[in-house]
Amino acid sequence: MFRHHGKARTLNHNKKIASLLSFVAGTVNVAGFLSVQRLTTNVTGHFAFFVDEVFKLNLIGSLVFFAYILFFFLGSYISSMLVEAIARKGEQWMYVIPVMLETVILLSVACTQRIWVAGHANLIACSLLFAMGLQNSLVTRISSAMVRTTHLTGLFTDLGIELSQLFFYKGEEQRNKLFATIKLRLRIIAYFFMGGLAGGISYTYMGIHALYIPATLLVMGLCYDSIKLKLLRLHRKYNRKMEP
Repeated sequence: MFRHHGKARTLNHNKKIASLLSFVAGTVNVAGFLSVQRLTTNVTGHFAFFVDEVFKLNLIGSLVFFAYILFFFLGSYISSMLVEAIARKGEQWMYVIPVMLETVILLSVACTQRIWVAGHANLIACSLLFAMGLQNSLVTRISSAMVRTTHLTGLFTDLGIELSQLFFYKGEEQRNKLFATIKLRLRIIAYFFMGGLAGGISYTYMGIHALYIPATLLVMGLCYDSIKLKLLRLHRKYNRKMEP
């Protein structure tokens, strides 16, 4: 799911990672917003508010929204740096540290109390935006930009383009490819929506501790890849022994 990239990556790998990470992003999006009343998975709205505060000559307010944008960018930058650096030593592990870092951030925020969150809403928002920047950069990198999970604007744009192309592309191979990518986009939207529902429902009962859910899912994703890799190696080793 995580460890395959480039030519070794298949549509099935992208479906798995899209399901997991879009659900994670949907949960963080709703639970984060309900916790601190800030958008915590993308910066499109923050940029508009930033420009508005600049025109109002509100220095403090503009710096706050600039910080939101900056932390998402830093998450993306650091994730890419980690992937590139680790890939030079062992490509199959290049995703582990960014995912672990995102997990630690989510767990750290989830461990806080409501009073602490209320007094440090901007810090929490920056932390979650950094984590989502990490995730968005990682999934974009390993899926060759086929999967994006932290916001839906570009996703709906791609979906609209691909649906319109169905009226003009008549070749069977082209249409099959289009149907495959359309299904992938719809899967991301569906899991983002389900993650949002999970985030809203769990926040009602757990508050900020609802972020334990996406953190746990990320750990499960890492464990799944690790176990699958070990089983694959054992299978190959067994087959070599059975060869005459």
